[in-house]
Amino acid sequence: MKVLILNTSERTGGAAVAANRLMHALCKQGVEAKMLVRDKLSDDERVISVNQSWFQRRLNFLRFVWERLVIFLCNKLNRKDLFRVSIANTGVNLAAHPLVKEADVIHLHWINQGFLSLKGLRQLIATGKPIVWTMHDLWPATAICHYPGDCANYQTACAHCALTVPHPLWDLAASTFREKGRIAFDPITFVGCSQWIAQKAQQGRWLRTASFTSIPNPIDVSVFKPVERMAARRHFHLAEEKRFVLFAAAKLSEVRKGAAYFVEACQALYRVYGDRMEVLLMGNSAGELEQRVPFRVNVLGYLSDAQEMALVYNCADLFAIPSLEDNLPNTIMEAMACGTPCVGFQTGGIPEMIDHVQNGYVAHYQDAKDLAKGIQWVINHPDPEALRQACVEKVRTHYAEAVVAQQYITLYEQLLKR
Repeated sequence: MKVLILNTSERTGGAAVAANRLMHALCKQGVEAKMLVRDKLSDDERVISVNQSWFQRRLNFLRFVWERLVIFLCNKLNRKDLFRVSIANTGVNLAAHPLVKEADVIHLHWINQGFLSLKGLRQLIATGKPIVWTMHDLWPATAICHYPGDCANYQTACAHCALTVPHPLWDLAASTFREKGRIAFDPITFVGCSQWIAQKAQQGRWLRTASFTSIPNPIDVSVFKPVERMAARRHFHLAEEKRFVLFAAAKLSEVRKGAAYFVEACQALYRVYGDRMEVLLMGNSAGELEQRVPFRVNVLGYLSDAQEMALVYNCADLFAIPSLEDNLPNTIMEAMACGTPCVGFQTGGIPEMIDHVQNGYVAHYQDAKDLAKGIQWVINHPDPEALRQACVEKVRTHYAEAVVAQQYITLYEQLLKR
């Protein structure tokens, strides 16, 4: 069986990480899996970039710029939410690619920012090959936004998107929504990384008759695993006797990641723990957040090396994830695989991952006081070793590579039999 995974980037972003991990998981189970991307970062021969020449590289960069420029101009030069929407007005003709032609199954992941256009999606469907689309956000169901928040327009008719300026030069939401309505989505099998995102996507006007299932992202538990905590802290030159709370995201300042609630929770916790607690920040854009947290802050920056990331999780007493809207965060399973309990809000797929007061704490939505309470619950747990073991067990039974890969293999086989 030949499976081709399509994703804009090989490693940048949560979807890329998940797609890359799935490729490795499938290969370990004997599937001939490859990954077709625009932005290749490694020397892995199974990952192929569409940029095979200087001309193709420049052309595909211009496709990325063109999509952003159209959004920018229609928004009257407002950049505020420039990267929270995608219109897929341009992209590579992937249907003509040799790897697509030889594949038995086409597996889409995150394909935005000039990689695959809506026209290109129609061309892929026209090949007649089985297509699986793993949703890492709700863009396949909406018009242009990746996360609609409280907006339910995508269930009827998107227009005047809240992520665009009032009275834009052109209503991109309305036009893109109409364009998506011309696509026959029924041949595609949609996979929600979480049950939450699958249920939300099924409510989309154009996806109500499409096929849906839910399969989580995989993780390599031979890399993300518990190690001796003090040794991990020595590696990063951290105080061995302190309590450490980790907050991590690709972009820490992104509103959706809930940094404001994390800061508020830290302010409450500082009155209890003072200098006995410190914060670890892993990700980009930590500057502003560093100034607002009352505890001493250790900025680790953006890490892409899995071994280094695993050591960071092992340094922390807990991982705080106050996201306001999230699918199935890789960070939660990474932390739990390392035996680090997580505290997050009751939103998205987070409650599916954290079993409340069993292997972590699920706080009331947008309640910083309850978030602080959850952090204290972990810190003061009477049997921390049992709590850590419960985290590891959840990951091994639900998210380990072999478990997830087999679910996808079963799906592929079912589609090929049709």
